[in-house]
Amino acid sequence: MTTTTVNTTTLGITARTSTAIRVVGFLAILGGLVMIIGGGVVWGLVSGQLADENITVSDDASMMAGAPVVGPFSAYAQADIINHHALEMAEGMTYAELEQDDPIRATVMNASFLRTSLFTSVVSFGVAAFAIGSGLLVGLIGWSLTAIVPSNKRREGSA
Repeated sequence: MTTTTVNTTTLGITARTSTAIRVVGFLAILGGLVMIIGGGVVWGLVSGQLADENITVSDDASMMAGAPVVGPFSAYAQADIINHHALEMAEGMTYAELEQDDPIRATVMNASFLRTSLFTSVVSFGVAAFAIGSGLLVGLIGWSLTAIVPSNKRREGSA
């Protein structure tokens, strides 16, 4: 392993700015960890809530037929097949297009509510994944900052 020493004085990094950069790096690492943990907790909560509902993707779904709805793909698959069934029942019309006294309007409305709830969970999974990915990136940036700026002890020891 080759180690390259950089004279931080030529870069204009003083002991004070070195400390500030390292503090920002450590804060970024901490913030990244919080984001990763928070995203993981949200993912787990949403998955657990979906699992508690005991929903299974319909057997005639285009993907994941028969799978339990516990994640973003199974939730999307179930929402998609609910839409298919509702449109089939209403002969291609949406809730808003049906007459107010149409007897299937309430069923199509319930299907719309179910789809919205499932899509909300899909969005929640997406936000959780975004938080985890962003946390990882922020943490890596923080680690990079702390790695490239020598501590005051290393600076004093090499002088």
